[in-house]
Order: sequence, then structure tokens, then C-alpha cells
Amino acid sequence: MNIHEYQARDLLAASGVAIPRGAVAKTPEEAESIARSLPCNSFVVKAQVHAGGRGKGHFTDGYKSGVHLVKTPHQVRDVAKHMIGNTLVTHQTGPEGKPVHAVLVGESTEIARELYLAIVLDRDSGCPVIVASQQGGMEIEAVAEKSPEAILREVIHPGLGLQPYQARKVSIFLGFPSTGLRAPCRLLHATYRLFIEKDCSQVEINPLAVTKGGDVLALDAKLNFDDNALFRHKEIQDLQDPSQEDPRDLAAAEHHLNYIGLDGNIGCMVNGAGLAMATLDLIQAAGGKPANFLDVGGGASEAMITAAFRLLQADSSVKAVFVNIFGGILKCDLLAQGMIAACKSNPPRVPIIVRLQGTNVEQGRKLLQESGLPLIPAEGLMEGAEKAVAAAAGKKGK
Repeated sequence: MNIHEYQARDLLAASGVAIPRGAVAKTPEEAESIARSLPCNSFVVKAQVHAGGRGKGHFTDGYKSGVHLVKTPHQVRDVAKHMIGNTLVTHQTGPEGKPVHAVLVGESTEIARELYLAIVLDRDSGCPVIVASQQGGMEIEAVAEKSPEAILREVIHPGLGLQPYQARKVSIFLGFPSTGLRAPCRLLHATYRLFIEKDCSQVEINPLAVTKGGDVLALDAKLNFDDNALFRHKEIQDLQDPSQEDPRDLAAAEHHLNYIGLDGNIGCMVNGAGLAMATLDLIQAAGGKPANFLDVGGGASEAMITAAFRLLQADSSVKAVFVNIFGGILKCDLLAQGMIAACKSNPPRVPIIVRLQGTNVEQGRKLLQESGLPLIPAEGLMEGAEKAVAAAAGKKGK
């Protein structure tokens, strides 16, 4: 789960990380009022969307950039008027963009140095890892590609936690003098505490700024959370903004389906993560592109199967559906009943390829055959993938 920048800043501040003064506004008038309350002579106005690259982005009406530096509260209001209610397009949003419902209004900061700092969960080691670089303000992927030596990775033992010597090591790597380690070390410990206490999968501060006055401030922040741990954090769940989420993901979550949207045109409904991954690979091998990863799980109910099938049908990018089920806990006849129920309430608009194997397979096939639905049967895995690719291309099959 992702949250907005202003929400991430608030969580960092609550953990003891210093941030610039500012607040979120949902109307131009509120933005101007916030600016007038800040004791400074210049301001930054930042569109709040779940995407990076805002400064280089553009709005669908032609207005440039989702980040503006201005001199007066009146200018703050004008910028907010352009942003709020508009749609921002960046390299991370895709051409459809993301709606802007709020802006962050803050004091402009005189920056001496921009640094990069993040704590992420490293899958290889199974540990949190600090990622740090003196090249802040840039995407860390670009830094890693051009100057890998400019990045420090410090693995944190999950049982011991962040040790003082590690905080000093990272701070020195970031260019802080040995006599000035207190502030960066304190920030590192506060950031790690937030990472652990809120079950984060990522805490990224970019840039982490050293001001001309010597302060260390988190100018921009991105927090991601482990969805599997959200039951422990209602306060985090309450921060979710549905307008920033893929509607398909929201519909899948409502019915407890394991769903990830992709950019292809062949919808997939499979039971079991391993079989689902194999199905995606087979579609690619057959020359097609999957539109999603959808694992209905081994214990799916008829209602979940019905919801999954409707989800695929509602995706306008889907040109064919490949249902690939190996009946175990999820019996083939139960899957068939769910498909029939979904198709009766929402007639299929695209070809449907069905491969059933396993428990109660004959009963399931019989139910589908007698339903009168225009289905394309398949026996083998590759056969099913090839038929799905052909159907998505508009070629007829049986």
C-alpha cells in the first residue's frame, strides 16, 4: 500500500525526523492561507499523487510541472488552482495520469547538499537494508547504473536492529564530518524505528537535504507498507486514497483475490501462484501478453470465482480470457458453477478458453458443456495458451 507525500512526512515527523514546515491544502484558498501562515519569503507547491517524477510531469490541460517554486501567497493560490482537480501525467503514471485532489504547501529551503536515503526490505538477505548516496534528488536506479560506487548498502540484522556503528558508518559515507554525526545518526535511528513499527516495505527520503544553516531535513518522502501486516495498523489503512489506486486492484481486494494488473490483452484466471506464473510464461512463449496475474487460490468460494470472472470481463483491455484450473482443494465443478453464474449475470464479451484438470474434472466439464456458454476447451497447457493468443488476435478457434 502507498500513501501520499504529505502523509509520509507526517509519519516521519511523528517518529522524530525533521521536515520543512508546511501543510496540505484541498482548495486554492486553503493553499493561500497556509502560505500566509508560514514565516518565509518563498514557497513550494507540490501536487499530491501516488507517483514520482512530478517535477518533470505535465497536466492533461497543458499546465507544466507538478512542483512549483513561487514567491507570494497569491501565486501559491494560482498554482493550486491549476493543480487541484486536474490530472497529472508523469513517467510513472502512464498516459492516463493521476487525479490531483490536494497540494502540499511548504516553505522553500536553502539547500547546501542533496542526499539519498532509504530503508528497504531486501528479499535476498531477508533483512532491512539501508541504501544511501550523496547523489540525492535523482532516481536511485540511474545512480546505480552510472555510478554504482556512489551507493552504500548496509544490511541490518532484524534481531539486533540498527546499531550505532552502522548509523555512524552511513553518516560518514554521506559526507558528514566526524564532529557532526549526531543529527544524521538521530535521523537514521528515527527512520528505522518507523520502518519497523509500521511494517514498512520501503521508507525513501529523496532528497534528504542539508541546509545552508546545517539542518538535516527530509524534503520528500515515499513510504510503502506490507499489505499482509495492515491488519495491525488501522491508522495506516485509513490513509489509503482510492482515487490513486487501479480500480481493478480495489475490486480484487474487496473479494480477497490475489490480483496484479499487467499491460497485455489476455485475461488469466488460475488457482495457485505457481500455476499462475507458469500460465503467464506460457502465454508469452505463445506470442501473447497477459493482462493480469489472478490467483483465485485453493479455497475459493463460488462467490469469489464469480467476482474474479466479472473483474476480467470488466477490463476493457482484455480481448480473451484463459481459465486454467487444476482442481485440488478448489474442485473443478465448483469453478464451473462460478463461471456459469458470472456469465449468466454478465454475458461474455470476449472468447473464453477453459482448461480444467484435477478433482471432479468430468463433473466440471459436463456443467460447462451443458450450460450452453460459448467456451473454447483446451486439454494441454500450451494448447490453452496458444488458443488464448489466437482468440485475442481475433482468430477463430474451437
